[in-house]
Amino acid sequence: MPAYHSIFLEDRDVPVIGNFPILPLRTRTRGPAYTLPALPPNTPDVDVTPENESYDCVDEILSLFRANVLFRNFEINGPADRMLIYGTLFVSECLGKVKPTMNAREAEKALINAALESFAVPGDVSFPLNQAFEPPRDRQDAESLRAYISQVRQEIAVRLHARLYPGGEGPSKFWLSFTKRKFMGKSL
Repeated sequence: MPAYHSIFLEDRDVPVIGNFPILPLRTRTRGPAYTLPALPPNTPDVDVTPENESYDCVDEILSLFRANVLFRNFEINGPADRMLIYGTLFVSECLGKVKPTMNAREAEKALINAALESFAVPGDVSFPLNQAFEPPRDRQDAESLRAYISQVRQEIAVRLHARLYPGGEGPSKFWLSFTKRKFMGKSL
């Protein structure tokens, strides 16, 4: 059975830096991404479907994470798949930061710190997937890419926290069971 690929592969007019897509996000975090419309007032983030105009790559990363993390191989069909790979690796890193004994506040702090800590971008020596990603053309593109990835990481952290602590009680065992899994045998 093949891994799940991004539904955003059909979007041909998406800007790219190197070959990393700059997809629109439904976010309140400042950054270079185009902002999608907010959800209707009583709609939780967990219930967003791909047909919704506010469905973004972060929703896709979180909905496909538990299926895709089981695969050691992933065929890249386009730039949107690269976003899916990076997001899946970041979710794995975030799950490693959350411990079963943490309450919701401690986990939120750990996830936000993980999102804000220093990270490598494609082209950096320490970036684990340089063979699948092209480096940015110049320093300005690299800074734009760093700002966009930072925005994506912060949004993943916020939405992952909402899924890990659905009722405010302890973390979901259905998410923490994937803590030790490594997508494609890699980590950020």
